[in-house]
Amino acid sequence: MLDAFLHAIPAALHWTSVLGMVVGTIAGILIGALPGLNPVMAIALLLPLTYGMDPLTALALVAGIYNGSMYGGAIPAILLRIPGTPAAIATTFDGHPMARRGDAGHALSVACWSSAIGGMASAIALLTLAPLLSLVTLAFGPAEYFWVAVFGLASIAVLVGGDPLKGLISAALGLLIGMVGVDQVSGQARYTFDSLYLLSGFELIVVLVGLYALPPVMEMAEARGGDLLRGASLKFKSAISFLSALRSHWKTWTRSSLIGIAVGILPGAGGNIAALLSYNEAKRSSKDPESYGKGNPDGVAAAECGNNADNASAMIPALTLGIPGNLIAALILGALMIHGLQPGPRLFHDAPDVVYGFMIQLFVTSALLLLLGGLLATRLFAQVLRLPSQVLVPLVLVLMAIGVYTVNGRVSDLYVMLGFGLLGYILEKLDFPLAPIILGLLLGPMAEQNFRLAMMISRDDWTVFLTRPISLGIAILTALVLLMPLLRRINPLRRKKQASAD
Repeated sequence: MLDAFLHAIPAALHWTSVLGMVVGTIAGILIGALPGLNPVMAIALLLPLTYGMDPLTALALVAGIYNGSMYGGAIPAILLRIPGTPAAIATTFDGHPMARRGDAGHALSVACWSSAIGGMASAIALLTLAPLLSLVTLAFGPAEYFWVAVFGLASIAVLVGGDPLKGLISAALGLLIGMVGVDQVSGQARYTFDSLYLLSGFELIVVLVGLYALPPVMEMAEARGGDLLRGASLKFKSAISFLSALRSHWKTWTRSSLIGIAVGILPGAGGNIAALLSYNEAKRSSKDPESYGKGNPDGVAAAECGNNADNASAMIPALTLGIPGNLIAALILGALMIHGLQPGPRLFHDAPDVVYGFMIQLFVTSALLLLLGGLLATRLFAQVLRLPSQVLVPLVLVLMAIGVYTVNGRVSDLYVMLGFGLLGYILEKLDFPLAPIILGLLLGPMAEQNFRLAMMISRDDWTVFLTRPISLGIAILTALVLLMPLLRRINPLRRKKQASAD
């Protein structure tokens, strides 16, 4: 392994590969910063252009776009409360409140450093633990994946927002939206109302842009010519150095990196789940959990480190077992196949220079964020705060419409985006959290499909969900999360009783 790694370094750092990494990282930041666009779309469009390239040059571009876009999604999430990518949802919770109080530079720099740390930690995990950690996923069956989905839903619904009941209602709404379309197990159409458009269900990007992008745009329009965010309040002096961030957030970075790596190893999970779980864990372990959601920099650090720590670790099952951990991993497998390489256990033996070189490139592109993100993106993109709302509102609407239309090339997607935007606006006015809706849309089909598969395999024996050790452990964690609001209510009552007794 060491010999193969050392032999791959010159190939991975050839000038063409370095150029590809720099160009890909800058392009990724731009793609992530545009609401509606996403790295999946960019890499899918890039793949046909890589036929004549050297494999490592093509993979350098892919690695740069992958890591760059995950940080780029934090820029509109912080400045406009519009997540540039699905993984940046949790970044909006504390990033945007920081921007509104004049700490946009601080939030962007924390997001940049956290993204770089998470990405580098993930690349190191891929490089050192790929053969070992890939074996863990072999112990996961349908029952385990069901509990993983339920745990994610329960934790987000209960811990995000001030009212757990409203969080559960939002999660249920997300589950309902996720059930629209053709059932993956039986093949029956559900809640389509004889509409051909609804047969494939609602597109995640369209729902995401509608729920998260339109409500803040409506708020900007309501400002009537005033700035929702004052450009004069943008202070670059609030940006902190990497060493200052390291002293403040090293515990959060360590915890979030481990969570992101663990989530990335599980096929079917993603950076959005890793970010939300990392955020919730940071909030749960904090001495001041009430400050989360009001502009706590640690919330930004947890979310961005978690979603970037998922990047390279999602390639562990992809490269070693041929099972992609997410959509981008699937596209990277396609890129390898285009160049005549077959993913799986033999890949490390047949093309060690390519596989280890790609791992090195994932690390280098994450490290490039420290330079490109810190010097360019933080100061360049934060200037959007200086635009008056009369210019910003139509500009954002046009970018949203272009991004949504390019997903499938359908005008009907624009109407769906508008409908979900109005829904999100109403729910926000009623103080319903939006994050559980998105997670319900993501994890609902996963939970349902694996529940039914587990029941079919076990011949309707429901004890399969509790007899396996891993399933039982995740079930206990889920029960504890659901009981947490009750336990929080009991503690203050005990304190009052003790105070009255004294």
